[in-house]
Amino acid sequence: MNVLSCSINTLKVLYDISGVEVGQHLYWQIGGFQVHGQVLITSWVVIAILLGSATIAVRNPQTIPNGGQNFFEYVLEFIRDVSKTQIGEEYGPWVPFIGTMFLFIFVSNWSGALLPWKIIELPHGELAAPTNDINTTVALALLTSVAYFYAGLTKKGLSYFGKYIQPTPILLPINILEDFTKPLSLSFRLFGNILADELVVVVLVSLVPSVVPIPVMFLGLFTSGIQALIFATLAAAYIGESMEGHH
Repeated sequence: MNVLSCSINTLKVLYDISGVEVGQHLYWQIGGFQVHGQVLITSWVVIAILLGSATIAVRNPQTIPNGGQNFFEYVLEFIRDVSKTQIGEEYGPWVPFIGTMFLFIFVSNWSGALLPWKIIELPHGELAAPTNDINTTVALALLTSVAYFYAGLTKKGLSYFGKYIQPTPILLPINILEDFTKPLSLSFRLFGNILADELVVVVLVSLVPSVVPIPVMFLGLFTSGIQALIFATLAAAYIGESMEGHH
């Protein structure tokens, strides 16, 4: 009962994170739900960039790739290498999921540094990178949790739950809590790093001439890419772990 109680409390904490607010927000009422309008707007922009770029790059595929096709094939090979390294030989079906996570987070992070969101005025709040909102990072982390539970159950069936008493039943509470802390760490790591980067740039721009924050902005681009890679790598590692049944 204590383990079940702790697990339920952890789930409640994760759900309550969606109520965390930093600054003002533009809210939309969709049915019986209240959503952050600016997060949807910037997310749609990121999705449009990804779809548009991919469509333009591969609309006339060549046997010998060049230009945009060559770049996207390189990105695909990179994602496949990450997936294979973390998941193993059964990585194939998970490449689209890992790739979607990596590309969405990567473009979202970079959009916060490269796109002039601030010049677009809203009735309430302001536009920023989608990953600058805790709701987005929690959603991505929960999708990852669903993915690795699905991977484990699909391969092993109900015997998947035997991992919770390995290597000894004494570790049952810790093994259960581990599955609830994974999405917490994924979401807070991504949200905290992107929010901190944007806040540092804003503060420097307000305090010093515009040329001084440029090195910090380039550093932010680098760390944004690293955060996307970390998230995708951990997502693949969790999926591989659930399929192999070891830590």
